[in-house]
Amino acid sequence: MTKTSFDLVVVGGGPGGYVAAIRAAQLGLSTALVERAELGGICLNWGCIPTKALLHSATVLRACREAEQYGVTGAGAAQPDLAAMVARSRKVAGRLGQGVAHLMKKNGVTVFAASARLAGGGRVALDNGATLSARHIILATGARARELPALPVGERVWTYRQALTPPALPKSLLVVGAGAIGAEFASFYRAVGAEVTLIDMSAEILPQEDGEISALARKAFERQGIRVLTQCAVKSSSLTATGVKAVLEQQGKQIELEVERVIVAAGIVGNVENLGLEQTRVKVEKTHIVTDGLGRTAEPGVYAIGDVAGAPWLAHKASHEAVLCVEAIAGLPAHALDPLRIPACTYSHPQVASIGMTEARAREHAKATGGEIRVGRFTFVGNGKAIAMGEDQGLVKTVFDAATGELLGAHIIHPEASELIAGYGVAAALEATEEDLMHSVFAHPTLSETLHESVLAAFGRALHG
Repeated sequence: MTKTSFDLVVVGGGPGGYVAAIRAAQLGLSTALVERAELGGICLNWGCIPTKALLHSATVLRACREAEQYGVTGAGAAQPDLAAMVARSRKVAGRLGQGVAHLMKKNGVTVFAASARLAGGGRVALDNGATLSARHIILATGARARELPALPVGERVWTYRQALTPPALPKSLLVVGAGAIGAEFASFYRAVGAEVTLIDMSAEILPQEDGEISALARKAFERQGIRVLTQCAVKSSSLTATGVKAVLEQQGKQIELEVERVIVAAGIVGNVENLGLEQTRVKVEKTHIVTDGLGRTAEPGVYAIGDVAGAPWLAHKASHEAVLCVEAIAGLPAHALDPLRIPACTYSHPQVASIGMTEARAREHAKATGGEIRVGRFTFVGNGKAIAMGEDQGLVKTVFDAATGELLGAHIIHPEASELIAGYGVAAALEATEEDLMHSVFAHPTLSETLHESVLAAFGRALHG
């Protein structure tokens, strides 16, 4: 007979939910995980992992086309096999899904394949007729792509799901939204041969990033042949015999554009429907569940983590929130997650990664508190490893409090930015000052030396720039 009473029930098996279940089991809590679709959630199956698999295929293709400059002949004629790229992407996602299932079994987590809703009194009703009971319930139901009235999703208008499994390569493509998701799809489809137009309502692409970094990313995209339109929105659209005709508006001027396909990447909305929240004290604002710093909602015994609990919408944020939430439930010392210490990465070409405040935000903060900041910059042109790799375009930028030496923010644009940002993440977690970073020894020759040089530059001590 299947057990139905637990210490903890987790609803949602994405990077927040399955990590919460694992940590709870490690702490001796009897735990159930309810997932209506695939274990691993959107991130593993339709987001983080399969997109990175496609983007890596694009990187390999790009390397082949540029191989002659590295003394390798014959690879320049390489052509993309989109079906094979997609098949590999799905295989990677499937392998990791099996891995999550193994982790659930290994840690003694009971998994229910079902939809769930709160039934009051610590009960969770499943759509298969079963009812679970628990002292604690964590909602980790994630989020989904926001749909736009002017662009109804269909065969020719895609969200990230359809964009990950295209039946064929579109010759022309409009990407609506130039945040991380839009930038990544624009990079991939341009690399495999599509004519890409990327638009955003903001003044710059990657609007959450430091302005200087965003401007460099835009220039890099345009050099690759991506048409970038900012302060631009879709006013209307209609289907044609071969695709979609979109009417865009940019600063009062209308632009007509006809493309084979459209990708809508204009944000996400939380999955808060059909959870039984209306019978609880749980508060929802702008499609996201309101929580405190440890995932607690206004309903005793009910918690929320990850994308459904709001920004930043990052898988690693969800996983870290999961651990903090469960440890608080178990009575361990726990503290709220500081959003300024959460790194963000965009896996476009080039990649963009950041942590903490932008320069503009740091200046506003300094002005309000009567302080000053120091800003350091170091380009990869001065880095030996980057030159040897043929990847010498990019920038590392660091922002410090001038008086205390606190690292306020760090920003990187480079093909390896997502790997490099971890150095600053550790520094921020350890509350390292500029002196600590200056006295750290970085191996030579490595790309990570640019992190050191940017810190030195902030205090007028750069050695190679």
